[in-house]
Amino acid sequence: MQRRTIEGISFVSTVVLVTLAFMWLLLPYYGALLWAIILAILFYPLHRRLLRYSGGRQNLAAALSLAACICLAVIPAAILLASLVREASSLYARIGTPGFHLASGLQHFSDLLPDFVIDGLAFLGMDDLSELQRRVTSVLGQMMRGIAAQAVVIGQSTAQFVVGLGIMLYVLFFLFRDGPRIAAVLRRASPLSDSHTRRIFERFASAVKATVKGNLTIALVQGTIGGVTFWLLGIGAALLWGALMTFLSLLPAVGAALVWVPVAVYLLMTGAYGRGILLLAVGVLVISTIDNLLRPQLVGKDLRLPDYLILVSTVGGLALFGMNGFVIGPLIAALFVAVWLLFVDEQN
Repeated sequence: MQRRTIEGISFVSTVVLVTLAFMWLLLPYYGALLWAIILAILFYPLHRRLLRYSGGRQNLAAALSLAACICLAVIPAAILLASLVREASSLYARIGTPGFHLASGLQHFSDLLPDFVIDGLAFLGMDDLSELQRRVTSVLGQMMRGIAAQAVVIGQSTAQFVVGLGIMLYVLFFLFRDGPRIAAVLRRASPLSDSHTRRIFERFASAVKATVKGNLTIALVQGTIGGVTFWLLGIGAALLWGALMTFLSLLPAVGAALVWVPVAVYLLMTGAYGRGILLLAVGVLVISTIDNLLRPQLVGKDLRLPDYLILVSTVGGLALFGMNGFVIGPLIAALFVAVWLLFVDEQN
């Protein structure tokens, strides 16, 4: 009996060590594998339909599903990223040039402020418009310099990016083709009970759909509406501001209002009343209400996490995992809630 116990512990330890070693081996391209799994889950309903139309031919259906992912997700994302980097670089090049002056707008803004606000700015040492222009230009320059630096990094790591993209597409094909068999093997290998494993798997798939299809779709809609509105109003770098609003829309306690509200206030204070009122109307009546209109249909009430939990998990995910964190953070939070709900149900 004692020998069997030692053998069992040794076997489990070996399984854990080999699994950790394999995960460490995959770590450099974890993002490619993550997005392959996400795309496989999101496009799996389409794959099942294509599988039925193709007469059950697995390879053909997987190839068609992969082509759909490339056309609907990969190519548009690449075009958007290239346009965003180009616009950020162009804006960075304009900052600090002789034609980039904020003094006139700041002077008009200062003339409209009440005396107590001007006194407060003077107390804070912000009444010198030329110095304020220098500070604003410096902040904008640092922001654009960071974006330009990231563009250089992307350019220098083109080979790694291509390899990661190839791995993602390659794995995605086999996830489409062999997905049900892989899921069945994982369920059999799980040390949990069948009911717990099934519910956790279902929750994982639902959390991926809620996080990507729900939160990301809503953020893209809000950012697109904001960017198009900026473009129609003649505000420079509309694509860049739209992308920023998309990113901020992922944070429920912050949102795209951090961009369009200051711009609307600036337009009103500088005398552009028509554009300022129109931007405020679009922001309040359209951008701010998109979340309430779309989230119940895309996410569902049963999967809606508290806003504070989404905020903390998204910020924490971004800090730990970079841009992939906006998916990993809420996904971990959703699984955390699901597992604890299972535990509470078991205690009752």
